[in-house]
Amino acid sequence: MIELEISAACRVGCVRHNNEDMILVGDQFIRNDEFSTRLSLDESARCLIAVADGMGGHRCGEVASSDALHNLQFFFSDIPTGLSASAFNEMIVEWLESINLAFDSKGKVDERYKGMGTTLVAFAYYEGELYSLNCGDSRLYRYRDGEICQLTTDHSLSSLMGNPNEKHSSVITNCIGGGCTSSYIDLVQMTQDVKAGDTYLLCSDGLSDMLSDHCIGLVLSEHADADGLCNAAIERGGFDNVSVCLVRIVKK
Repeated sequence: MIELEISAACRVGCVRHNNEDMILVGDQFIRNDEFSTRLSLDESARCLIAVADGMGGHRCGEVASSDALHNLQFFFSDIPTGLSASAFNEMIVEWLESINLAFDSKGKVDERYKGMGTTLVAFAYYEGELYSLNCGDSRLYRYRDGEICQLTTDHSLSSLMGNPNEKHSSVITNCIGGGCTSSYIDLVQMTQDVKAGDTYLLCSDGLSDMLSDHCIGLVLSEHADADGLCNAAIERGGFDNVSVCLVRIVKK
């Protein structure tokens, strides 16, 4: 049994006219809104929490993030029971291949969607096991005992060049769709590393580009919820859409 306390918020920011981000919490899709819930999950349950940051201009990014999360939510709910960690990984790879094909087909049918893509970061609970999934530069952090730690690696030019503090974060090297022919997902089984009292933060780069890791940790130390973190990024300029989901491990 695991108990989760979750808050999520997805905001357009100060510069953009439309919101290309979307958040998924279980069966709830959040855009331009906030949401909170508390879940108790037994070992037969499954739950998916994810942030997608769409790209492609005009309305393409909105469609990409929505399509990816709706497709993943349906796929995840339909995954067979009793999978090992390696078999679960194979299923996620299969999903990635299928969603890339779906994006490509959509672009061929309608030119407006050609080249659309999205990042994805997710926290998945499947039959007693916890996994992180990452494709792109949206991030998963852990906040424990007053210390913040980035758990995912950005699939971006700055990370590839070994200069994570350089402002190349908008140039990503891996995503879902977006014309990528060799997309991949980092999947990590993290069950043994998760402790009661931990807070896991999923976010789009609209948060991490506006606030340093240190600043994010300071805001969390003040017991802010997801909307509070979004507001902190918007107060710093809000140059991009901002999406944040906080998952606190109440009991494990």
